[in-house]
Amino acid sequence: MDSPMRIVDQIAIRAPIERIFDAAANVEQWPRILPHYRWVRILDRRDGAGGGTFEMAAWRPFGVARYPTWWVSEMTVDRPAREIRYRHVRGITRGMEVLWRLEPGSDGVSVTIVHEWAGPAWPLIGSLAARLVIGPVFIHGIARRTLAGIKRFSEGA
Repeated sequence: MDSPMRIVDQIAIRAPIERIFDAAANVEQWPRILPHYRWVRILDRRDGAGGGTFEMAAWRPFGVARYPTWWVSEMTVDRPAREIRYRHVRGITRGMEVLWRLEPGSDGVSVTIVHEWAGPAWPLIGSLAARLVIGPVFIHGIARRTLAGIKRFSEGA
């Protein structure tokens, strides 16, 4: 069996950690602050800390063309640990685990997103497709735009 795909994206943000965490955890506002997000819909709330199930859709640009993506995630917010976790439960990325971690550093707040996934349930090629195309092209492409947008918003630009 092939090893799972692991994509790590990171950025330093010079803003108060609470402002960054709020921007990252308040996914309902993402379409207003992140131009590549088409929509975020609350399907259910399970706790008072912002967790629940969310339907999310984003564009993955390719030059002048844009490819639509869609998934449903269960989200857990751990404010004391400064972590946000997602488990994709619907869409092509079903089964993907995502961790957002915020850590103070000498260059501002380090915001890291880690995506781990075995790939789609496609016989023979699922893991390969995840590691060679879906991860580096789609997941990394959307995650780096998301981090850049959270940085812009949090730093007040």
